[in-house]
Amino acid sequence: MIVRRILVGLTANHTETRPDHRDPSLRGRQYAVPFQAVWDAVEGEARARLEEVETDATEGRISGEARTRLFRFVDDVEIRVTLDPEGWTRVDLTSSSRVGASDLGTNRRRIVRFLRRLDRRLEANGWNARSPTEAATP
Repeated sequence: MIVRRILVGLTANHTETRPDHRDPSLRGRQYAVPFQAVWDAVEGEARARLEEVETDATEGRISGEARTRLFRFVDDVEIRVTLDPEGWTRVDLTSSSRVGASDLGTNRRRIVRFLRRLDRRLEANGWNARSPTEAATP
């Protein structure tokens, strides 16, 4: 798994979450929390971490720009907040570099950190941020 992450980091400049992603940390989030509470937390986290944030509550999308630390390259980030067929609130992200063939794992790290911070923000607001599958296990 570590070798695969290194290879992906050296050859990819785009990362996105998917429910069936082979990397568990990139499967997005599914919350047993009302949509509005998740939306507010996602928007707050996006405004704290991204520049040029634009929101479209009707579409459930938030977009913004992130800059890399070293060279200050601009990356595009899109966050989608939706209700899945079972009624859980779902959060998925895409992070893409505008230049270069490799991001050295920056986009993956950005997504993983964003989701961790989102979990903490929801929990700080009194919500159980565990996914429905985690909540089902004792």
